[in-house]
Amino acid sequence: MEVVEAVCAACHRTGMNGAPKIGNQKAWAKVASQGLTSLTEVALKGLRKMPPHGGNPDLTDTEIARAIIYMVNRSGGHWIEPISKAAPPAQRSGGQVVQMHCAKCHQTGVGGAPRIGDRAAWLPRLKQGFEVAARSAIQGHGSMPSRGGVADLTDSEVRAAIVYMINGT
Repeated sequence: MEVVEAVCAACHRTGMNGAPKIGNQKAWAKVASQGLTSLTEVALKGLRKMPPHGGNPDLTDTEIARAIIYMVNRSGGHWIEPISKAAPPAQRSGGQVVQMHCAKCHQTGVGGAPRIGDRAAWLPRLKQGFEVAARSAIQGHGSMPSRGGVADLTDSEVRAAIVYMINGT
């Protein structure tokens, strides 16, 4: 993320001035337990040697929150990035999601993942209905983390990816 690289990384990449180091799960778990609202308020006001807005007063509250989420997620968290109501991101197609993320396991069947286009492998997972299968993918099950480990996937993108994988197209 651009804001993290431009503003936050100077301290958070190295742990300078006591900043939790990006990737340090233990340090970020403690920080993340405060919640996004609290962390955003702290970042906006500043803390110890961290100046308000990380030293860049032009950053918006949303940019600060996204930077925090990025760092938390790179440190073991699974937070969902806030969406700007003024300019929501374009939804990714099922094919895009599968090629970017799901194919890593579903292309070859790693860990028992049903393969893309193998309807026979998908049928047992659809026994209780499509929505049950979708909820399972959204929440995670077995070795598959919630949303396939991609925190910013929307529910509808997960559903589109499942349809794509069932049909193979």
